[in-house]
Amino acid sequence: MKFSKIAMLCSLMALHAHTAQAADLKAEAQRIAQQYLLIDTHIDVPYRLQEHWEDVTQATAKGEFDYPRAKKGGLNAPFMSVYIPASYEKTGGGELLANQLIDSMEALVGRAPDKFAMAYRSDDLAAQFKQGKISLALGMENGTPINGKLENLRHFYQRGIRYVTLAHSESNHIADSSYDLRRPHKGLSPFGEQVVAEMNKLGMMIDISHVSDAAFYKVLSLTKAPVIASHSSLRAFVPGFERNMDDKMIQALAKNGGVIQINFGSSFVISQANQWGLQLKAAAKAAGKSSDDEVFRAEYLAKHPYPFANVDTVLKHIDHVVKLVGIDHVGIGSDFDGVGDSLPDGLKDVSMYPNLIEGLLKRGYSEADIVKIMSGNLLRVWRQVEAVAAASQ
Repeated sequence: MKFSKIAMLCSLMALHAHTAQAADLKAEAQRIAQQYLLIDTHIDVPYRLQEHWEDVTQATAKGEFDYPRAKKGGLNAPFMSVYIPASYEKTGGGELLANQLIDSMEALVGRAPDKFAMAYRSDDLAAQFKQGKISLALGMENGTPINGKLENLRHFYQRGIRYVTLAHSESNHIADSSYDLRRPHKGLSPFGEQVVAEMNKLGMMIDISHVSDAAFYKVLSLTKAPVIASHSSLRAFVPGFERNMDDKMIQALAKNGGVIQINFGSSFVISQANQWGLQLKAAAKAAGKSSDDEVFRAEYLAKHPYPFANVDTVLKHIDHVVKLVGIDHVGIGSDFDGVGDSLPDGLKDVSMYPNLIEGLLKRGYSEADIVKIMSGNLLRVWRQVEAVAAASQ
């Protein structure tokens, strides 16, 4: 009897110690999130607001980004995605939409200059962080608005675009897309090669998320500066999904000095979620419906619940990159506001980055290494891209 009481007491003490340790890690994660720069290279706020406007300077009912949640999560340097749907390659109008989306971000800063500031250079982030402001940097998702003219690329640089995702869900006049069975350029078009050279001269980061493998390797053979994958994850965990990167590509990216920014979307992170999407499309086709049909989707979901990823499965992608090529080549590119209702449990919006940091602490990552993942690696690449541009002038 006495032994069982002692055992129970020891068990309670161990439980208390474990609870205290967990509370300490949670507090430590919150401190790190607030103390350092946190860069997320892909948040789809501009297009979200174009479709359904909300005032993100205040708490919003929809979406995954607003000012209060960003402050809570420690997000102080989001790259706002100037997303241009692939259809604009054929219809035209991509230049106009891109300028409108940039206007909307400048208007956001105009409405709340005490909360937001536009960021045009890597040094702007630290300066604006000290002022307590959230830096809004801009990336263009899909090079369609360049429209075959390098002067358009220069125009968008002047407007603040600091990376361009060369293609999106379909091949365009610059590069082949990983999603497109048609690969007209077998990588990059001749004009796409000019775009790579001009981006190096301007100081724009080249984003190889979305492009085909051949386009990726062609970019690496041409660029004089490191490149980024602004929102990609790993094929090691989602075999056959070309939108993600395989190990050889990650090794080539690291040799280039670049960085892969991990996408949080469940279909990018776990194979089950990726397969669920394919199964939905097949079921819709068999029923003579579109997979975008809300009624059909709701009925399908009721019978086949979506298999959400979680914080741990996202962390496995970070671990894999670190084990493969080291701590200097991985960061965060969540795709918040861009992947619908597919975000992992524990990473549902911009208030939840501390959950990711807590997971890194539990895995034994040092504070210095966590800061590299949060912002240091991307900042290094951005500075190198700026240095290459300065040297070419």
